[in-house]
Amino acid sequence: MLLRTTISRNIKRFTLAMMCLAFGLSLNAQQIKIDGVAVVIGKNIVLDSDIDKFKREVEQRSEGKITISNCEMLEELMLQKLIAHHAVIDSVTVSDAEISTNVQNSINFFVKEFGSEEKVVQVYGFNDIEDLRKELYSVQKENLLIQKEQTKITEKIDVTPEEVRLYYNGLKEKNELPEISAEVALSQIVMKAKPTDEENERILKKLNEIKKQLEDGASFKMKAIINSDDPGVTQNGGQYTITKESPFIKEFKEMAFSLDLNQISQPFKSQFGYHIMQLNAIKGEARVASHILMQPKVPDDLLKKTSELAQEVVQKIRDGKMTFAEAVKQYSDDEDTKNNDGLIVNPYTGEHRFDMTRMDPALYARVTELKKGELTDAFFDQNQSGEKMFKFILVKDRTDNHTANLVIDYVKIQELALQKKKEETISKWAKEKINDTYIKISTGHNKCSFEKNWKKETNK
Repeated sequence: MLLRTTISRNIKRFTLAMMCLAFGLSLNAQQIKIDGVAVVIGKNIVLDSDIDKFKREVEQRSEGKITISNCEMLEELMLQKLIAHHAVIDSVTVSDAEISTNVQNSINFFVKEFGSEEKVVQVYGFNDIEDLRKELYSVQKENLLIQKEQTKITEKIDVTPEEVRLYYNGLKEKNELPEISAEVALSQIVMKAKPTDEENERILKKLNEIKKQLEDGASFKMKAIINSDDPGVTQNGGQYTITKESPFIKEFKEMAFSLDLNQISQPFKSQFGYHIMQLNAIKGEARVASHILMQPKVPDDLLKKTSELAQEVVQKIRDGKMTFAEAVKQYSDDEDTKNNDGLIVNPYTGEHRFDMTRMDPALYARVTELKKGELTDAFFDQNQSGEKMFKFILVKDRTDNHTANLVIDYVKIQELALQKKKEETISKWAKEKINDTYIKISTGHNKCSFEKNWKKETNK
């Protein structure tokens, strides 16, 4: 259960997470003209519509377990804007590479939510994906400034074991111990269905033929539309603007910056397949290049053989003829997990455990009925690079839903105690900074009763 004592922590977490989802996407000049400004903090603003938007988002993402008033939501947003304002004053810097990575992560999230880049652009009312990227850039820049300023404010904060114990006992005495969701630790074996040497040679021969046709005057855009396996080719003709900080794969960026103007590359390989590229323009630090991607095909009979081998290995492990660790070393093709007994890292937390209430639905369906030490059957999968493979997963460890226990859940309780102490530090910092910051609250929101003295009333 989510309790009132942890609401502040959860709201801040939601607020930071949602900055990349909606907040900056409404801050264009046209909307500012037609939307009321709720608060100005330094040079930063909060729009009236942002309050409702964030309030709905918090309630939806907490599945109704957190309710928050407009005034409470406004105060949380004001705190974020105050932190962003002082990050600039304190000369906090963020790199283009950091911002670009976050922009791409946001777009990937959007695509997962709505199904395609085109749908994302349509839902948020942008002209095209590049227009969305530009808007997200400013949003993510502010996000990173906030995160770095918070880190700066709290960098010396820590909690002792005694503070953790006192925090836990305080929750216990108030009957406010949180419920810990079921979690699993998972290991996997990945067996890729790799294309034959003959198929790779066929692709290289075809790309060399296309290269010659292009050098003889054929249209790169038309050749890309006809031949490229890049899913974005119908929208952009295979053309991209690339900087050294852009979130493109290493081979793609290196080739773009190695070519002379109008030069067409030799075929080169990446995790996505084989490419040829032409450099179209040089714009300062950026390169405009077009590419054609061709992915080797995997025949059905090879897919079948890989599937049969994967299920055979599953059975050997179940029969005790081979340990999972031995099978990982002998059979797994996954470079990220092969040297760690197949242990999967949670991409959202960086840890080796998955909260089962927040897992990918497809993964949840495969492991929800399994006990510790049990295996899934082998199943087909395909990654973003187009590689086809068969996987099976071991439930390495599992804990069920339970009320927080100081021994079993010490690390989680320690994190909660630390987070609470950091929030108290940021709150104290904010109370001091409010006095030194230009703040203007609109008449419509001046009636709010805030925890902090945002109105700068002399009697507080």
